[in-house]
Amino acid sequence: MKHSAALLIMSLLFFAQEASGSDAGPGTLTRVTLASSETGISRNIDIWLPDGYDTATKYSVIYMHDGQMLFDSTATWNRQEWGVDETVARLRSADIIKPCIIVGVWNRDKYRYTEYFPEKALDYLSKRMRSRMIRKAMMSQALGDSYLRYLVNDVKPYIDANFSTLPGSENTVVMGSSMGGLISLYAICEYPDVFGGAGCLSTHFPMKGVGIFTRNDNRVARAYRKYLSEKLPPPARHRIYFDYGTETLDRWYEPYQKKVDVILEKAGYSSGKNWKTMKFEGDDHSERSWSRRLNIPLEFLLGRPQ
Repeated sequence: MKHSAALLIMSLLFFAQEASGSDAGPGTLTRVTLASSETGISRNIDIWLPDGYDTATKYSVIYMHDGQMLFDSTATWNRQEWGVDETVARLRSADIIKPCIIVGVWNRDKYRYTEYFPEKALDYLSKRMRSRMIRKAMMSQALGDSYLRYLVNDVKPYIDANFSTLPGSENTVVMGSSMGGLISLYAICEYPDVFGGAGCLSTHFPMKGVGIFTRNDNRVARAYRKYLSEKLPPPARHRIYFDYGTETLDRWYEPYQKKVDVILEKAGYSSGKNWKTMKFEGDDHSERSWSRRLNIPLEFLLGRPQ
């Protein structure tokens, strides 16, 4: 109780909160500006509560990256959105998934690549290549670990203190697309006691950051696979979902995804049980495509036991 009360007081002192219009979809959307206790940098956090939210009920929580792309297409750069609120509300009305809260953590625009890059994968590169990656692709600062500490040490405690949540890993999911898929997988590896599920849509496994994009396998992608082969969490207590389309950027992903699938198999993951990889013919690299299939990872990661 003392810990929760202290966090609540801290939130009142340090975080400005405003209501964000929820007329466009079901549930209630609230926005807080939350500062990092490590860096002092603030960013927007959108918190979606379902219709009928009740503190007598405990809710699972889905932490999603690229929070500004989740709920309102009129405010996004490409006029697209994930439509997370509509999909979750529909699945809940059919009692397909557990009661849940959505937490959308906004990206910081020009820092998105370096914050979503799995930082410890750099340790599997040569010293020269590591230095070159950080200098040229990450504006001289690798921020993936700092971003995850913010998520785990600041965002999650705030949510658990101020909302009616089930804080254990079995009810805590992290999800994102493209680079957001990379950092979601990295999060469950780095914090297996915090996150029990990871949803990785159109995961950008090519991840070449220096020079032009290449469809050929590269040292950076191989470095991340080496990291994964050593750091995947135990399959008994974790669930991981992957998918990819066949158009635009997604058309290059299948060979990379298959290499990652082999790593999961060797780690003891069982396809369809605690790991799933799906291919969607005709889907491209966009919020519109991710929105169409969002129900599938949600059901896999938060579905009610049969």
